[in-house]
Amino acid sequence: MPRTTARFFLLGAACLIGVTLASRADAAEPQPGDAAALQAAIDGPQRSARFIARDAVRHPAQELTFFEITPRATVIEIWPGAGYWTEILAPYLHDHGTYYAAIEPRSAGSETSPDAKTPFQIKLDADKALYGAVKLTEFAPKNPAPIAPDGSADVILTFRNLHNWLKQGNADQALATFYRALKPGGILGLEDHRGQRDVAQDPRALDGYVRQDYAIALVQRAGFEFVASSEINANPKDTANWPKGVWTLPPTFSLGDVDRDTYAAIGEADNFVLKFRKPLRH
Repeated sequence: MPRTTARFFLLGAACLIGVTLASRADAAEPQPGDAAALQAAIDGPQRSARFIARDAVRHPAQELTFFEITPRATVIEIWPGAGYWTEILAPYLHDHGTYYAAIEPRSAGSETSPDAKTPFQIKLDADKALYGAVKLTEFAPKNPAPIAPDGSADVILTFRNLHNWLKQGNADQALATFYRALKPGGILGLEDHRGQRDVAQDPRALDGYVRQDYAIALVQRAGFEFVASSEINANPKDTANWPKGVWTLPPTFSLGDVDRDTYAAIGEADNFVLKFRKPLRH
């Protein structure tokens, strides 16, 4: 390659990398008013009373701030369930960001028509002004289909799902999908039920608990860099050794009325909150 051509090639590559990193930096850099906008979304009238009641244990403002989410970010939430985080993220990202809700595809054996809408989709359709900008996508760990264009997401969030993928034996596939979707420098925010530190990890996590060190090693093996952990959702009363696993505790109460007051006093599970980053060069 002639020297002049090589110089232009390298300059072009440097510019492309610079644009990619700049777009990530622009989305991630906090601006005056971001915290107020997030709190406004949390305090908004769109939020369900049953979700507001759980804010004391889920700490939405602290957690989303920890994951470096700004109103300009492109965010993918994995398996939003009934929409606890959707009610916050959709209005927060509505004007300047992008919110993908990656739902579970309907199983082939489902008795429900494949054209029938899930309760989550019905929820979105009920308020187009608020949820009309939400991008619905599908995510199944065993399916390599992309959840968004490769390298497009600033942040991917998964709340209390890792134990499910361990049970299904496809956690590695899930993490590989997230890695592809994130921009270089993008954040993977992961929360799950913290297992006992002095007990070997069940590779299938059948009790719903995952050791924190086990989770970190698993995600690092997928190519991510560990950034930090937060104790905002810690609960030292949870000893992680209950008769029906984590579902013994609220809000599930798998034992019904058996010792319900005892488990209610313990509260929701002890949860780790972990932040990872896709390397700038990979």
